[in-house]
Amino acid sequence: MMRSIRWRLVLAGGLAIALALALSGMGLAVLFDRHVARVAAADLRNRALALAAMVEPRGASLRAPPEDPLYDQPFSGHYWQVSLGEETRRSRSLWDYALPLEGRPLPPGQSRVLNLPGPRGEPLLAVEQSLAVGQGAGALPLRIVVAEDRSRLALAKQGFLGDLLPYLSLLGLALLLASWVQITIGLRPLAQVGARVAGLVAGTRPRMGRDLPTEVTPLANQIDSLLDARDQELERARHRAANLAHGFKTPLQALLGDAAQLRGRGETELARSIETIATEMRRHVDRELARARIQTAGPASGAVPAEIAGKLIGVLRRTPAGARLDWQLDAAPGLRARIDPGDLTEAMGALMENAMRHARSRVQMTVRAEAPRLVIAIRDDGPGVAEAELASLTRRGLSLDPSGQGQGIGLAMVADITDAAQGALSLQNAQPGFLAELRFDLMP
Repeated sequence: MMRSIRWRLVLAGGLAIALALALSGMGLAVLFDRHVARVAAADLRNRALALAAMVEPRGASLRAPPEDPLYDQPFSGHYWQVSLGEETRRSRSLWDYALPLEGRPLPPGQSRVLNLPGPRGEPLLAVEQSLAVGQGAGALPLRIVVAEDRSRLALAKQGFLGDLLPYLSLLGLALLLASWVQITIGLRPLAQVGARVAGLVAGTRPRMGRDLPTEVTPLANQIDSLLDARDQELERARHRAANLAHGFKTPLQALLGDAAQLRGRGETELARSIETIATEMRRHVDRELARARIQTAGPASGAVPAEIAGKLIGVLRRTPAGARLDWQLDAAPGLRARIDPGDLTEAMGALMENAMRHARSRVQMTVRAEAPRLVIAIRDDGPGVAEAELASLTRRGLSLDPSGQGQGIGLAMVADITDAAQGALSLQNAQPGFLAELRFDLMP
């Protein structure tokens, strides 16, 4: 799985989404905490200003505070403390505890937010409001502090996070799904490239083509360039092999002529030796000529065995050996094999010539589909082959023709053609007769 680009991207995207959501949750929690603290401070500031009504309008003293159950219950978490000059009053909730205030009082009219310890050591959020009672030098400083337990703010934060977590989870799933869709769409060109490469291997496409996304076009162009270079090199190699083989044929023919002259002079042993060597070399040359004709490039349109068989039968019937035989063809029209038409003609021609030489009266041919392959069967009614020799029929230079006309390269050439087209060749006795079958991939 880790070798898959898709899963690597999904894993990286999932981790990035999880990290982003975690950071977002932490950031939202911090922002919520600050917002709640600001709202609480604003409420405490309003309460502090309301406590300023405790000051007697005509005197520098404090009167009874307004009734509020929040401040009457001991250690309720809501506290206030008012100082006017030397006089200080505290809420009942503080009991006998005094809020510790450090530093000098603020200038009149200003306020500040404080963090103070509570009567039981709990952290408090407090607001100190400074006012002045009276005018001039005789004005008394009024210092009002209103506080509440911070645990209430923490509970609000926890509630917020509890409500936020399901939505973050749903958002994460939605983002992961969107990431999967994005990755699928983004990797689609790679799948298209893979399909075209498979088409090149199967022979259904001659080249990658240029109608691909911009990002993968350079890769496709490089593949096409490599295929062009390969085809050119193969073509040059075939030409060199053919030229070399043709270059040997004339000297070999001259050697056979010299051997005939030696035989006429009575030097039979020397003539036989030269003929044996020359014949073996000619078999090598003929085999290389046949191999040079094999098309190794993938077929673009495939071959139609029925049409090829009909043409070959027409040619073989005009020969003396073929004219005496009953040629039977049972082929489904329109079936295409994944092989070059020229190569299939070469392979079927060699098998049909072999069947013609050994048949007594009849040669049967069938072309049928056995998905995913196409089967071409050629059967004669001859004597067949010894079972011990079946495995070596495609060996180079082996000829079982009793007339001595065969050169032992036909079946070997058929095997080469079949291998090049990724097909299969099977040879077996049919009792009576001999059966050769070619199997190639079907084309749509």
